[in-house]
Amino acid sequence: MFASERLPLVERYAELLATEGVVRGLIGPREAPRLWERHLLNCGVLGTVVPDGSTLCDIGSGAGLPGLVLALARPDLTVTLVEPLLRRTTFLSEVVEEFGLSHVEVVRGRAEELHGSRTFDVVTSRAVAPLERLLGWSMPLVAPTGILVAMKGSSVHEEIQAAEAVLHKFRCAPPEVLPLGQDVLDDVTHALRVAWADPAQVGWPFPPTRGSQRRRRRTPRA
Repeated sequence: MFASERLPLVERYAELLATEGVVRGLIGPREAPRLWERHLLNCGVLGTVVPDGSTLCDIGSGAGLPGLVLALARPDLTVTLVEPLLRRTTFLSEVVEEFGLSHVEVVRGRAEELHGSRTFDVVTSRAVAPLERLLGWSMPLVAPTGILVAMKGSSVHEEIQAAEAVLHKFRCAPPEVLPLGQDVLDDVTHALRVAWADPAQVGWPFPPTRGSQRRRRRTPRA
């Protein structure tokens, strides 16, 4: 998961989360003692489903989970962290600068602002929104041969059922639920993988969803 030469960076990131992250309100104080199990390892196992050399966009990156964790573990990736809140992007930019992560870009904004201009091999997220809304924000960023990989909880199958109409409208392939980290985690990580049904049929513009329309009216907050 974390190669020995990358581990010092991950340990330093954990230290920053437990100190600056708590002070700035990026994570709750109760999360600090369990950062490794609930956050770092939990996110790190996501790298097992990310192809080598991928371009990766993490939407709603927050304090960098999972996008920054994947960037620290996988220098072969080109990572874009998308987050609308200034205090979070400031923290992310400081970490990127301190660690010299030339393969990481921090973008302050919402995923919708990149629609029609950029696509990625992999689009990740963690606890951003139910799948029905997440598809509208994420799939326009997924390249024709790319994938959405979202970290989900135990209700993932119910989310898939609720999103059937949106999956059909966007012409997505049937979603896959991948249990990850069985050999290293007490609680298995559930990754939801969504690809295009036919890469030749992917195009812009995408049909809007009610969720994406609501988000588009809002502006980034400090």
